[in-house]
Amino acid sequence: MPTQRRPYLVCASQRSGSTLVCETLRATGVAGNPLEHFQHLRRSGCAPQPRDWFADVEDPTVLELLAPLRPDVPRPETPVRWRERVLAEGRTPNGVWGGKLMWNQVPELLGHLDGLPGRSGTDLRSAVLDLLGEDPVYVHVFRPDVVPQAVSMWRAVQTQQWRGDGDPSVDDGARYHAGGIRHLEEILLDQERGWRTWFATEGIEPLEISYEHLSKDPQGQVTAVLRAIGIDDVDAPPPPLRRQGNSRSTEWVERYRAERAS
Repeated sequence: MPTQRRPYLVCASQRSGSTLVCETLRATGVAGNPLEHFQHLRRSGCAPQPRDWFADVEDPTVLELLAPLRPDVPRPETPVRWRERVLAEGRTPNGVWGGKLMWNQVPELLGHLDGLPGRSGTDLRSAVLDLLGEDPVYVHVFRPDVVPQAVSMWRAVQTQQWRGDGDPSVDDGARYHAGGIRHLEEILLDQERGWRTWFATEGIEPLEISYEHLSKDPQGQVTAVLRAIGIDDVDAPPPPLRRQGNSRSTEWVERYRAERAS
């Protein structure tokens, strides 16, 4: 008998390597479309803007490096319609569904399902079950060393380039700022604590993918996801994205660590 195929949810924080995992899975054409279905804010229908990450920061030397906020344009959508759209967008023609959820997006997921007929609870586990109709395979992508992750995110919020297939010259406009990096480091640490606490509380043993293992063997790590969701006859293709980190990233990490130590 063929292996039963299951939906899956990639659980991560920003700049952890999750985009590489998800885009490689998408490139198979048979492993769902693990997009960030839950990043869009209910108030606007758009992804968070750079300054949304710094809503409680008052340091003008940080804020001046970020694009100004654009006005929100509300896009109301009923819970039923939202669920239908997310399920359709996440599936490949063979019926496999994939998605990606960052810890900071959990309130948005819960809010989008608020009012869904037959809602079975108010917590995250019930939200996932009510969305998918079954427990998915949970894939936890994480970066043990959060400082390079925070540096990567600080560069991305300035340039608004989140993938490794954009114009590399845009990154030249990013500027180092220890305060901006420190603020994001704290956010990312909090997100990772959130995931690990939730997994432990719910008794979930996710498929773990660390950034280090992903960097060394991206195809092997993604192939493990394919096997976990019941796709045994396809191996992961070469990663479709290039790595964004470079010597500048390394310089900023070393500078930040030295400043923090002193």
